[in-house]
Amino acid sequence: MHRLPIVFLLSLLVSLVAPLSTAADGVIIVDPPACDLACPDPFLIADQLNIRSHRVDVSIADQVATTRIDQVFHNPNSWAAEGTYIFPIPPGAAISGFTMTIDGEPIEAKLLDADEARRIYDDIVRNLRDPALLEYIGEGAIQASVFPIPPGEDRRIEIEYGEIIPNEDGLSHYRYPLNTERFSAQPLEAVSVSVDVETTAPLRAVYSPSHDVAVDRRDDFHVAAGYEDSDVRPDTDFELFWSVSPDAIGASLVSYVDDSGDGFFMLLAAPGIDDDTEIVAKDVIVVLDTSGSMEGEKIVQAREALLYVLGHLNPEDRFNIVEFSTGAREFSRELMPPSEAEEAAAWVQELEATGGTDINLALLNALDMVESERPTMILFLTDGLPTEGEIETANILENVADAAPDNVRLFAFGVGDDVDAVLLDTLSSVHHGRTTYVRPGEVLNEAVSTFYAGITAPVLADVTVDVEGLDVAEIYPAPLPDLFAGAQLIALGSYEDGGPATLTLRGEVNNEPREFSYPVTFAKDGGSEFLPRLWATRKIGYLLNQIRLHGENDELVDAVVDLSLEYGIVTPYTSYLITEDYILSQEARDQAATSIQDASYAAPSSGSQAVNQAQEVQALADANKAAPAPMATYVTEEGLEVSAAEVLRYAGTRAFILRDDVWTDTAYQPETMKTVDVPFASEEYFALLGEHPALGEAFALGQQVIVVLDDVAYRVVAAS
Repeated sequence: MHRLPIVFLLSLLVSLVAPLSTAADGVIIVDPPACDLACPDPFLIADQLNIRSHRVDVSIADQVATTRIDQVFHNPNSWAAEGTYIFPIPPGAAISGFTMTIDGEPIEAKLLDADEARRIYDDIVRNLRDPALLEYIGEGAIQASVFPIPPGEDRRIEIEYGEIIPNEDGLSHYRYPLNTERFSAQPLEAVSVSVDVETTAPLRAVYSPSHDVAVDRRDDFHVAAGYEDSDVRPDTDFELFWSVSPDAIGASLVSYVDDSGDGFFMLLAAPGIDDDTEIVAKDVIVVLDTSGSMEGEKIVQAREALLYVLGHLNPEDRFNIVEFSTGAREFSRELMPPSEAEEAAAWVQELEATGGTDINLALLNALDMVESERPTMILFLTDGLPTEGEIETANILENVADAAPDNVRLFAFGVGDDVDAVLLDTLSSVHHGRTTYVRPGEVLNEAVSTFYAGITAPVLADVTVDVEGLDVAEIYPAPLPDLFAGAQLIALGSYEDGGPATLTLRGEVNNEPREFSYPVTFAKDGGSEFLPRLWATRKIGYLLNQIRLHGENDELVDAVVDLSLEYGIVTPYTSYLITEDYILSQEARDQAATSIQDASYAAPSSGSQAVNQAQEVQALADANKAAPAPMATYVTEEGLEVSAAEVLRYAGTRAFILRDDVWTDTAYQPETMKTVDVPFASEEYFALLGEHPALGEAFALGQQVIVVLDDVAYRVVAAS
């Protein structure tokens, strides 16, 4: 934790009462009451009504979607609230079959085109002095009058509408404007989105860039996806992608080109869940720590985890178990078929926790069993540091690297906080696996069973991506993981010069090379705005992991700092990028680089801080959501804890920080850029929005904003 200057605290407190920037679902624009000089100025939309609950149910049959909305508004005021209900229409949505009821009574609503909606938004800004709705410029809306809501009472609004979901090369995209953060004075008691998709072609990838969704793949033609939360202000529109394909492995592409011509893409690749003809036979070796520190509940849960693995072997799989403490002992001298799983289960039940921890010996014994022609997965479970035999991390890593053939995939499970996080992460990284940390209070057997269920059936190993027809680079994660039945590959990369191309997915099936080619089109302009920040998040995670495991160098550190500033991605290592008043100066970049270097030198390899650091970096490297990265917490000179998230906002692909009451574009360079002042809600203000509607998202941040467009900084200032 760092100490912040008092200037930062003051600017943070200002940010807490400023109107927030987000997209929104339906909102009631309340007519200002007749009042005296005590009336609020400006009359902020978010101060007038609470949104108690917001539930959305979506049914999609191929490309036909039916959306049903249930919102409950609450009037916390001492006066009756009435006004206009506005529901911004999702971009590109062709609305049909629209119905609306208020407290069960049908009402007449009007469907506004983009120009009509724009006039309403402009009038609201002029009259209420609240720019919150400006980000909807260019979109249509649904409008209806809402009769008075008595003080302290609720009003239920229900909407149903249909739309046709476009399908581009087998990929469909549904979007719902869920974002209500600015339009409710209090957090929502309940919010949920449930989407049911049924297709006539086989389903492949299902992905949300906006929310953590639970996905239930019922078969190859039916999937349900859901998001649910409580006591929350939703701050992101809900988005869901899904692909269909008759191919054994379906692949789809999403792309985007920014204003400078840089391209970013996301590859979604997924096999089916019903066809097991290409499932690869594998060998599974569990290496289990049975040292004295595993005594009690840990060893009980470890036994349960092993029993789960033994009970979920495929018919052609083979297995073995290595338990280790001061020494190492195998269930069998050779890999065994699933028919021996029952005997192995009895052996597992007799395992006891005692002795030291000889990690080096256990891993080498496991590797002695590996046959190079069969995919081999090593599940390595430990709760401590090496204390017996070879105990030097560098030597253990070298020994394992020398003994492990290329077909080995090592998946580590660190139990508790007394593990060597650097050792575990390096082992899993070098050997194409990953590390799962089971923190104190979490359940080991649940972590292992959940993980193993996802890797039961390998489909394609040693995956690579090639594109013929244009240049692609910097694909993350690096290297790409193996592909398993029922799972999907989500890869992010960059490219130049969009257009048609051929994408080829290469790998091995049963030790034989395989390739799958797909005609794709990379965007030449526009596209999915979430991609640049998501790509940058993954790249930062990858770079920070390289620094953490192998030591820093100037090139890696500078890249992390530049990406953090450009995309507004804050990590505990780059906190100075938003907490210092000289954020946009070279001095801030230098200080951030020093912060990363200091963190790297001081990083412990074990303990809670080491595990926290490992999980934070892993979350960045594996990010699947275009949401803000985890933020650091700071302590002011007065001892108050604050979150850096309070001074960072996104508007489209731009990132803004709050400085001296002004939301400032991180692309702003005050020393070199021409700056044009634009009074808030003036004729010049609306004329600029008319010429550049994309500025609406930035202007919606508040009455004082600096935004960069074509190397010119437009500074919105309070009207005199």
